[in-house]
Amino acid sequence: MSFLFQLSFYLAAPFWALMILAPGWTWTRRIVGSPLIIAPIAVLYLVIAIPRLGDVLPLVTGPTLTGLQDAMADGGAATLVWAHIIAFDLFVGRWMYLEARSRLHPLVMAPILVVTILFAPIGFLVFLVVRQSTKERLPVDVGSGP
Repeated sequence: MSFLFQLSFYLAAPFWALMILAPGWTWTRRIVGSPLIIAPIAVLYLVIAIPRLGDVLPLVTGPTLTGLQDAMADGGAATLVWAHIIAFDLFVGRWMYLEARSRLHPLVMAPILVVTILFAPIGFLVFLVVRQSTKERLPVDVGSGP
């Protein structure tokens, strides 16, 4: 289970690196422009979830704090939750990257994406505030780069 736990992060890390370190690169726009970048993590989630469906279904249909605490003691359940977090963090980060392309300079966006990797809801809120404060579209040329 430890391998799958690590794998979920490694499946997402290259896309985060592209969005943060090479936001204007043509290939970054092409690659991150596809929602399929989340598919490998979603497939991993599916692989972890299917054998545990009998345990997971009661947790998601009638969640309780005690039930979740008990489930998280199992490495498989914790790995499933981690894959879920990684997949949706990447989904949100991808949306933010695409949304910011014409509004925010990459040097503004990069730290916001880093915060999103670490604390997704906070990064998302920061992005919304910064985006809202940028009422007019900025003439950002992020097309030049590596």
